[in-house]
Parts: sequence; structure tokens; C-alpha cells
Amino acid sequence: MTSSRLADLQVTEARQPARTLPASVWIAVGWLALLLVLGLAAGLVTPENALNSNLRNRLLPPVFFGGSIEHVFGTDQLGRDMLARLLLSIKTSLLVAFFGTVIGAVLGTFLGMLAAACRGIVDDFIMMLVDVQAALPFIIVAMAVVAFFGGEFWLFVAVVGLFGWERYARIARGVTIAAQEEPYVAAVRHIGGGSLRVYVLHILPNISSALIVAFTLNFPETLLLETTLSFLGLGIQPPDTSLGTMLGEGREYLANAWWIAVIPGLIIAFASLAASLIGDWLRDALDSKS
Repeated sequence: MTSSRLADLQVTEARQPARTLPASVWIAVGWLALLLVLGLAAGLVTPENALNSNLRNRLLPPVFFGGSIEHVFGTDQLGRDMLARLLLSIKTSLLVAFFGTVIGAVLGTFLGMLAAACRGIVDDFIMMLVDVQAALPFIIVAMAVVAFFGGEFWLFVAVVGLFGWERYARIARGVTIAAQEEPYVAAVRHIGGGSLRVYVLHILPNISSALIVAFTLNFPETLLLETTLSFLGLGIQPPDTSLGTMLGEGREYLANAWWIAVIPGLIIAFASLAASLIGDWLRDALDSKS
């Protein structure tokens, strides 16, 4: 085999995507799957188990630190079972982060493709909105909206959903403009395909890989936004609970009851890290130029 042929084979193999997931990505997928299962298991826990307080059992440590087997993760300042509250908190935080990310992805993708399709004044107006959104500190805007209109659950989800839509708009606009020059678009138009068919059935599936990567990278930031607002008391309101709410309640007890804040804090940190690892791997795996 000639040296040039060997070099060609090496280049070809280097361009082929990896067929096996790295160990770190497997761990990340496993952790998020575990959180999903725990969130689904929250339906098996009655709300009373998470809300019932017993001041005689307040601030019991986890079982691994001398606590009772009846309260595996200990109890909080009101004697409520930490495990039951964690299950409900994981479910609430994941729901808010997921639906918030979906809202941002749908809104941003629609506006980005609309800008690419219409161009002109429509494109300029949408890009102006993108620039305004990117320039404003969104957490300040979210705090103002939630403080003014209240912390009703679906309103809170809608506010969180407005976070990061400008990223999807920029991505969707750029890749849609590039896709409009592809031969398959011209072929669909030549056989009589309308604009809606071209953009929804042909262009959107071909740009979905970039949007999926953006979704996985934006999810942990949305989760952190939810926990930040709930930590400040502007997100999920009692008697409902979330990881950010538990973190905020436990900050006053770090000296003598660290588990109230540390356990939900670790869950938040590892969930964000896991989603970021998956998003980073997807970006490399789906990038045809890497």
C-alpha cells in the first residue's frame, strides 16, 4: 500500500464519528436518567409526606451520619422528611427547566427561520430584538417580572422560557440562510413545493442537529436560572418546593444542619455538569467539520 493511500485511509478514519460514548458521557447520561426516575417516583410520594412537619424530629442528620433509617437523608428545620422533599423538588426543577428550554427553543427557532425567510425589515426587526435580549441582564428582568406578576407556576415557566431564545434565533437564521442555497431546496421548489413545505419538512430537519446541541447546552443554564430565582424567593412558592427553594431554606442552617442545603446543591451542580458534558459531546459528534 502506497504512503498516499495510507494517508487517505487515516484521514477517512479520523473523519468518522466515534461509535462509542466516552465514560464521562455515560456517567452523565446515567445521572440524568437517575434524576428522571427519581422525578417520576415523586408521584408515588404523597404531598403530605413532604409537607408533614414534626418539630420533635427537626434537624435529624442523614442515616450515614448517625440519623434514623426512617429519614434516610435526615429532616429539615421543620422536621419534614428530606428524601420526600428532594423527590418533589427534583420533579419540579426538571419540569421547569425542560419546559422553559423547550419554549425558548421553539420561539427562537421560529423567529430565526422567519428572519431568514423574509429578510428585509422583518429580519432587521427580529435581529434588533435579539440584540436587545442579549444586551439585557435577563435575571434582573426575570426578577422584575416575577416580583410584579407573582410566582404562579406556569407564569414562572413562561418567564424562564424566554431565557436564551436569542441563541436559537441566531443559529436558526444562520443555518437556514446557508440551507437556502443547497440544491435540495431548489429541487423542492422546482417541483412546486411551497415555502411552508420547504422550511418545515426539508430545511428544519437538516438544521436540527445544531438546534439539538444548543438545546442541551442551554438546559443547564435554564436549570440554574430556575434555582437562582427560587433561591431568592422569586420562583417556586410554598407549599411547592424545588431544588432552589430547598437551597435557599438551608442557607441559614449550614453550621449545624449542612445537609439541608448541601444535598440539593450537589444535585443541581451534578445535573448541570452532566447536561453540559452531553451537550459538549453532541457538539463534537454532530459537527461535520470536527
